Amino acid sequence: MFLLPKVIVKPKEGKGELAQDAARTANRDGGGPVTNGSKAVASSGDQPTMPAGATPEQPHMAIGASQRQELNRLLGKYNAENDQTAKLRLATDLAVKYKAVEKFDSAGYYYEQVAQARPGEQAWKRAADEYFEAFSFAATEERAKLLSTKARELYDRVLKNNPDNLDAKTNLGMAYMASDNPVQGVTLLREVLATDPRNEKALYNLGVLSIQSNQYDRAVDRFQELVKVNPENVNGQFYLGVALAQTGAKEEAKAAFLKAKSLSTDPSLAASVDEQLQKLQ
Repeated sequence: MFLLPKVIVKPKEGKGELAQDAARTANRDGGGPVTNGSKAVASSGDQPTMPAGATPEQPHMAIGASQRQELNRLLGKYNAENDQTAKLRLATDLAVKYKAVEKFDSAGYYYEQVAQARPGEQAWKRAADEYFEAFSFAATEERAKLLSTKARELYDRVLKNNPDNLDAKTNLGMAYMASDNPVQGVTLLREVLATDPRNEKALYNLGVLSIQSNQYDRAVDRFQELVKVNPENVNGQFYLGVALAQTGAKEEAKAAFLKAKSLSTDPSLAASVDEQLQKLQ
């Protein structure tokens, strides 16, 4: 287990398969930072300073010719620019462009350049969030560890500026799940809930972590609390159904699955709900 789903996951037969399926996501951002200590170089195929031996991965979103041309134009201007203020504007433009084509690690790299020049809570968080996004869709455990390390480094900087930034603390907790100290991640998530018992992101993540560790009664508690806070949380309702089904509470599970289905027009969700309802017959 090294990350959580960002979208509804279609459960399979068996507790172990469900936990494994919940931990798999598709890598959307193509390439990734090649990290060396605290430094990172985005490896989306556009960085002329990419270290030798770095191999970009296939992107999820193909970059169109016009987008590629615009990126190359901005990269050329960025590399040639000597004025610091202008260079930072170009770095921001590059981050926005890379984010638009789902190359989140590259977006994080350029936002980090801005943060290093003009440090502050929000500047560091913009960079951290992009690396976290790339981490969330990492295709391999190795890549997840690489990206989570960078995300943790940057979220630590956010929290040094503002220890009460709960969103940063929640993401930091999840980034720890790919480290050698996942217990620290759970501790951070619990600290978020101690401060804000109605925090949806922390409740959701702790709920899925409970499913992944086969602690279904605890997962039920987390997701029940989540849907009390927000009855229209589709993922919360769906995973509440998953957890309830594993505890044998079939009628309650059916109600949660049907609630999730009523909240979404996503055909893949509808198909997953129908499959789960069939199993509960």
